Amino acid sequence: MTQHRQKTRKRGFRLLKWIKSLSLLAVLGIIAMIAGLVYLYATSLPLADSDRNSRLLDSQGEVIATFSAGGKDSVPVQLQDISPDLVNATLAVEDRKFYDHYGFDIQGVGRAVLVNLQHMEMSQGASTLTQQLARNLYLSHEKTWTRKAKEAMYTAQLEMKYSKDEILQMYLNEIYYGHGAYGIEAASRMYFGKSAKQLDLAESAMLAGIPKGPTYYSPYNHMKNAKDRQKIVLAAMVDIGKITKAEADKAYEEMLSFKPESERKTVESAPYFRDYIRSLAVKELGISEAMLDHGGLNIYTTLDLRVQKAAEDAVAKGMDPSSELETALVSIDPRTGYIKAMVGGKNYRNNQINHVLATTRQPGSAFKPIMYLAALESKELTSASIFNSEPTLFHYDNDRKTYKPGNFGDKYLGEIDLRQAIAASDNIYAVNTIMQIGPEQVVDMAKSLGITSNLSAVPSLALGTSPVSPLEMASAFSVIAAGGQRMPPVAILQVTDAAGRVIYEAPQTKAENVVEPAAAYVLTRLMESVFENGGTGNRVATTIKRPVAGKTGTTNTDAWMVGFTPELSTAVWVGYDQGKAISTSDGRRAAPMFAQFTEQALASVPPKIFPVPDHVVSVYIDPESGKLAGNGCEEKRLEVFIDGTEPTETCSGKTNDTDSKKNEGSHEVQNQEGMQEEKHSWWRDFKRWWVE
Repeated sequence: MTQHRQKTRKRGFRLLKWIKSLSLLAVLGIIAMIAGLVYLYATSLPLADSDRNSRLLDSQGEVIATFSAGGKDSVPVQLQDISPDLVNATLAVEDRKFYDHYGFDIQGVGRAVLVNLQHMEMSQGASTLTQQLARNLYLSHEKTWTRKAKEAMYTAQLEMKYSKDEILQMYLNEIYYGHGAYGIEAASRMYFGKSAKQLDLAESAMLAGIPKGPTYYSPYNHMKNAKDRQKIVLAAMVDIGKITKAEADKAYEEMLSFKPESERKTVESAPYFRDYIRSLAVKELGISEAMLDHGGLNIYTTLDLRVQKAAEDAVAKGMDPSSELETALVSIDPRTGYIKAMVGGKNYRNNQINHVLATTRQPGSAFKPIMYLAALESKELTSASIFNSEPTLFHYDNDRKTYKPGNFGDKYLGEIDLRQAIAASDNIYAVNTIMQIGPEQVVDMAKSLGITSNLSAVPSLALGTSPVSPLEMASAFSVIAAGGQRMPPVAILQVTDAAGRVIYEAPQTKAENVVEPAAAYVLTRLMESVFENGGTGNRVATTIKRPVAGKTGTTNTDAWMVGFTPELSTAVWVGYDQGKAISTSDGRRAAPMFAQFTEQALASVPPKIFPVPDHVVSVYIDPESGKLAGNGCEEKRLEVFIDGTEPTETCSGKTNDTDSKKNEGSHEVQNQEGMQEEKHSWWRDFKRWWVE
């Protein structure tokens, strides 16, 4: 009996010991759990993947775009700015118990764990909306136990740190809806052309079904799959009592009006410029792709969003979205070299080729000013130089080769001077010029202006037969606009890391004098005639209400308009990627886009005349002979010359001291212009009023 009692007592002690041990473990477990929860609450969440994306900023510090491997388009909105139907549809199909759980669906997790253990792999998941958000923000989508553990930790932290409405708002702004659209606002704009607040029940159910399979359930890719998924979403909303069966049936039968794919645009601004900056950052600054996508860099650029919008508006108005015809527009500030606007094509989603950088396009007659600048600076040609515009066979390479150019439409003007040749884009005059100064001198001038493409030193170079890029042309013309001073094109001003430390600063570059200022000014004045009566750009003269100089260019496959004001040097190109011939109407698109862009971009800038440098003189000449206009001359025209190159002989064959008097300096030159008696275009009359 005593033995039995002793055994019972021992068993009681052991049981008590076990109870104490288990109680201690339970207490320790509770303490550990509390400590863990406190730790999770006190510990900051990692930087979200979207926050780690580097940002592209314009010259005013405004965000242009973000760098991300997926090319995210996102427009964050508040929860109250999202249709309640969309919110209810999303909760019904993704997480019905969202407002009741603490981030985890215990029953769903249990089922998934049993299935995963049975197959000994991560084959199933039971993600709540909060878990999906944690995965999208901080993790990859790989199915591993490590990733699931991290996901659980981040899910708990999200539930601790944010309210349910805040989590739902983050989710709806983060989730992917296909075709590059992240977040419900971007998706709503892309699919339906409206804000998320305006979505009706049918549209909401359609969009809420897409995230499960953005490609498979995209109405653009598979309309049947999208409608089947919409039906499931509507049925789920009926199940939770948010809508009636009749409302679901009506919504399913509704004919949805999707935004045409041809009209879909990227949400981000300046996508071609973004890609250009990415290339520069990687190739020239040595910044890795991974750092761009996940380093949280701030890249400050020269782009001006207001000017960029003017460029995008001009392209949108000037191009036919249904045509395969492509375009490019790039604009540079001649005073700094800063790239202010860049549009590399008419629709980035359909064609990511940045035509601004394409070096396979012949500039045609748009190249002629570069040649004329070489001739003017060498003083082998002046504003009064006369050549006969007639069919001509040119001999070169020691007379072993011949070249016979022709004028457009076989129209020949007879004896003309340089101003007339530039205005009418006469090819015979151009080839006469290059034959006189030599193609090598033209190549040298082009290189000094910043053209890096290979140029063939042959007579046809005068007609722009060597391909160059629009960026090169805008840069070259910016030197003329700046009075002969060259500032290389600049796009990136500064790069800072995630901590705000400067890791790159654009070097302070001084303008390089590469062309005699007087030669640049004389050419500028001659190029203004392109927009006057008889000029190839005259049809857009009424659009441009400020001093502007430029040159058109047309080949069988390309059309150009390159020109400048004192503030902007702009190149516009139009053509086909396949290199097929352009029509007459195609070739007429470049100039109107240039004109609209220039006026819109400079709408807040008062018109400015081109400043007159030293060593420029202005005299009246006889246009027919190129000599000074004497008293007996029937016509006279005020023309500008580099000092020392103006004619000294009058049209009567005698020197006229009064008529040949030089007028140096801007004030005297402009007053001479004001006294001109010949009939001018409205713009020259305006300039005369302006300077007086």
